[in-house]
This record gives sequence, C-alpha cells and structure tokens, in this order.
Amino acid sequence: MIVTFDAELWIWEARRDESWTFVSLPDDAADDIRELTAGLARGFGSVRVRARIGPSTWTTSIFPDRKRGTYVLPVKRAIRAARSLEAGDTTTVEVELIDR
Repeated sequence: MIVTFDAELWIWEARRDESWTFVSLPDDAADDIRELTAGLARGFGSVRVRARIGPSTWTTSIFPDRKRGTYVLPVKRAIRAARSLEAGDTTTVEVELIDR
C-alpha cells in the first residue's frame, strides 16, 4: 500500500526541545492501514514504512496517535534540512507499508 498526501509538519509538544517533527497521515489512510496491519503492528502499535519527500527517502515507522486519531510519521532532521523544511511548512509525502 502506498499513500501520497500533503501534510503540515508539526513538533511533538512533549519533546519540543528535541525537535521531534512529524506529519499526520490522512484519516482514511489510517483506517486502511489499521485494517491491513490488524494484529501485525510492532511495539507501540508502530508499522514499518518507506517514506519519501521529494527525492529524499528513508525507512522508519509510523505510530498511532490517539489524540489525532491517525498515524504520525517522524520526519528526520536530515530530511528536513535536505528539503529546507521547518515546522509549519506543508509538503507532499509518500508512505509505503513494508514488512507486512
């Protein structure tokens, strides 16, 4: 499953000083992912993915966020720097489920 969407980067409030930056997946994609990965999620309910912003790709996990009711994708500092992105910017993101 591959999901492409536009999302705003935001900083996790609990770790503001460490700049943990995320994007939230669309609700409908989160519903599909929950269905596809039922019983297969890893620690903390995480799901392994390959992510892409522009030409930059990386392998990571998405995590369920009960507050937002969706999954969130951490965007590494190196990716943000390579794409000149900061919290509050909107970008196109591609997420592909792997290791299902």
